[in-house]
Amino acid sequence: MPTRHRALAILALLTGASLGSMLLALAVGSMHIPVGDVFNALFGGEGSLSGDVVAHLRLPRALAGFACGGLLALSGALLQVLLRNPLADPYILGISGGAGVGAILAILLGLGVAGINGASFVGALAAMVVVFGLAHGDGSWTQTRLLLTGVIVAAGCGALVALILSIAPDHKLHGMLFWLMGDLSQATNPKLVLGVLAAVLFVAMPFARELNLLARGPDMAQALGVQVGSLRRGVYIVASLATAVAVTQTGSIGFIGLIVPHLVRLAVGNDQRLLLPASALAGGSLLVVADTLARSLIAPQQLPVGVLTALIGVPVFLFLLARDSRLRR
Repeated sequence: MPTRHRALAILALLTGASLGSMLLALAVGSMHIPVGDVFNALFGGEGSLSGDVVAHLRLPRALAGFACGGLLALSGALLQVLLRNPLADPYILGISGGAGVGAILAILLGLGVAGINGASFVGALAAMVVVFGLAHGDGSWTQTRLLLTGVIVAAGCGALVALILSIAPDHKLHGMLFWLMGDLSQATNPKLVLGVLAAVLFVAMPFARELNLLARGPDMAQALGVQVGSLRRGVYIVASLATAVAVTQTGSIGFIGLIVPHLVRLAVGNDQRLLLPASALAGGSLLVVADTLARSLIAPQQLPVGVLTALIGVPVFLFLLARDSRLRR
């Protein structure tokens, strides 16, 4: 099969999986809704109870989950190219830690949903600025320096989070822990995150060729005409902002940015022209399915979605490590 046809087939398959995950999210829950009623609700039949549940509760949450999962996976794919490290993920540079500090401070102060979202976004941006400033302070920017700076900032944010949790009143601990483990129940306005996902893809895709060259090493990329410094800064800023938006909406949801690019790379290779959109589709589908399970397994109670993504991600990552070890031998 020609390469272009294969790429289109893979994207079509992932698009179908995305639509399937959305349909599953709309139909499954504490109130089961038949597929026929789901379609009636989507195409103008909001008068019934099931129609209202689909249109006003499940659809916004599923769309927000898809966009946030896509942003996390896309950020992971970009950071793995930037750092040339397969262990890089959206949280390794301290962005999630900064958002966590901001969010639980807002919860501690008794702010509402808007205040929590605003504080978490400010915290994520602050961590992003600190990491970039320290890693780039004297102009000797390297992948190792950025990675080490991010790890240290993440550790510091983790210590602040632990300190705040230790002094927080008991009645606020549940909300703090739920946010820290990932929660889509407050993500009811998907327009912003969908717009950010589209914008990140729109910005990143024209540089897919340069990213392919950067993945082979900065020296080779520079010899072939790539402005390596500018490209690195752009990738860092775009990936960090995408992570900040996703974490602000959903809390800390791990493993999607780490695992999804690996899985997609096994299927499509390392061509960023295909890997980036495929990662966005796969990451969005995975988070939608995980969130559906989180609110359905012990309904009407909800599980933190970050727990389920970790339970899925850990065995998958161990499988990938074992597979890589066998291939090396």
